[in-house]
Amino acid sequence: MAAIETPCIKVCVMDAASGLCAGCGRTLDEIARWGGMNEAERREIMRQLERRTTSVNSSTSPRQT
Repeated sequence: MAAIETPCIKVCVMDAASGLCAGCGRTLDEIARWGGMNEAERREIMRQLERRTTSVNSSTSPRQT
């Protein structure tokens, strides 16, 4: 059996404002359902993650003064 591709980078910190994990960009629901999703569902979420993580990380980064 092949391993399921995952975006998890073991940085599990949920951003309260967006509801997304700062590490992988998934919602808690997506994380919980990941193993039961079919490949098409996982690939669709993977397609969205770069935009999501950029958004989350820019909103949680410390501001430089």
